[in-house]
Amino acid sequence: MPLRDHFHPPLSLRHTWDELHGGWPMKIVEHLSKQLPARYLAAPQVHLGGVVEIISELKDDVEVNIPEPDEYSVRVYDVTRGRTLVAAIELVSPANKDRPESRQNFINKCAALLLENVSVVIVDVVTSREFNMYSELLRYIGQPEPKSTPATSAIYVAACRTLPQRQHQRLQAWYKPLSVCQVLPTVPLWLSTDLAIDLELELSYEESCRILRM
Repeated sequence: MPLRDHFHPPLSLRHTWDELHGGWPMKIVEHLSKQLPARYLAAPQVHLGGVVEIISELKDDVEVNIPEPDEYSVRVYDVTRGRTLVAAIELVSPANKDRPESRQNFINKCAALLLENVSVVIVDVVTSREFNMYSELLRYIGQPEPKSTPATSAIYVAACRTLPQRQHQRLQAWYKPLSVCQVLPTVPLWLSTDLAIDLELELSYEESCRILRM
């Protein structure tokens, strides 16, 4: 079955987008656990950032509590190296894309992971925001967009990793623009320099939708 539009009617009248985002990470973990070598384990990580809270006791004394960003992700660890993080799958939420500071927080997180040699897969099915986070990530780390497949689509999948190259790191990336009514792709999930497994997004996505009766 193809990708649905979870952010507009008719589907949004029956289900909220966070129902998918909340359940999809666990289904991804279930599929990864069948493929991962024994030294690796996968775990879901879901955190809701909340809303901005402004506290004012006096006219000239205003305290603003900035919320933490939303996080819907899967983490893969190497347990033979003290549970070292080796890969991250990031599901973009609307809150990650709604403001410049929110987008920058997401970009900073992905860039920091790549600098630590953690491979990153960005899955963005948010049709209600036009920003392409992968494109912004490339600009932030000083990498040109590939001419053959420019990162302009609002929804897409991108798999990235860094490779050591003399005195700096080289970015290796796989990018696929998406569209509603299209089957989700299978992308590489790098666990080490010479080991990758297939991340079959369509299977975990369809099982999540089936359970939710979407």
